Amino acid sequence: MPNILIKVPQGSFTCEQRALLSEAITKVAAEVEQIGSDPRQRSLCWTLIEEVASGSWTCGGVDVSAQAIPCIIQVKVPSGVLSEAMRGDYVQRLHQAVSRSKEANDQRIVMTSIILDEVNDGLWGANGAIWYLADFTQAAGYRHLQGLTGK
Repeated sequence: MPNILIKVPQGSFTCEQRALLSEAITKVAAEVEQIGSDPRQRSLCWTLIEEVASGSWTCGGVDVSAQAIPCIIQVKVPSGVLSEAMRGDYVQRLHQAVSRSKEANDQRIVMTSIILDEVNDGLWGANGAIWYLADFTQAAGYRHLQGLTGK
């Protein structure tokens, strides 16, 4: 049940490309986190793409928008869902999803900064209640965590 926040410079992607990016990011999250295939389980993967005003994004104090598409991705996921191998796979596949979303003739490089933010058990609220890993496992259908019980 990740919340995925993506920041890109305004105009880096068309509306259609942002929709494809959101779809690709959601697919990566569902596959890496092993979320169940039921649409209700998949609907727990929230993705938000936010565009930052042109000229307000710098790298080392320099606007690099002519040469690069910088992208920050923050993935909030319940602690205990990801193994070390899953984290590496997640980061690699998220970078690939962003890279594949740009126009084919766009020569700018894609630069990603990806933060996997694992929320400690009992520190995530959903619909007015505190949720624990067992709650997330039941709701999202994490295949690799089935059999997990208790709080």
